[in-house]
Amino acid sequence: MLADNLKVILASTEVFSAKIRGFHWNVEGDNFPQYHAFFDDLYAEVYGSTDQCAEIIRQLDSYAPGSLSRFCELSIIKEQTKIPRAELMMSELFNDNEHLIGYLKETFHVAEEEDEQGVADFIAGRIDAHSKHRWMLRSILKKERG
Repeated sequence: MLADNLKVILASTEVFSAKIRGFHWNVEGDNFPQYHAFFDDLYAEVYGSTDQCAEIIRQLDSYAPGSLSRFCELSIIKEQTKIPRAELMMSELFNDNEHLIGYLKETFHVAEEEDEQGVADFIAGRIDAHSKHRWMLRSILKKERG
């Protein structure tokens, strides 16, 4: 069960990363320099977790998915084939990030139930990272001070 959850996290992270990279390449508008840099930093942090996730799957004596088609099958994040406006890019990433946080929390509980403290620690770190992404994306999308 835990390895299967981690496969979904790995696949979803790969799809999320690809979406961020596409947005980085194609963002336009008044805030282009800031958004372009933001997407680059976000991509680096998110994609940087994939190797460790795959290695944990192997530690659990399972095989990590490694093809684009398999990532798309397993992912809870949907690909984006169009080029939305910058604000829609941010909104889509915010919603995707929320889905990832929810699934990471579910997987954290599975890791605890299976007495896999190291895996739970990795997942807790990912929850913290995605919580920071939530704050940044929410701040970018915010229209009024409240």
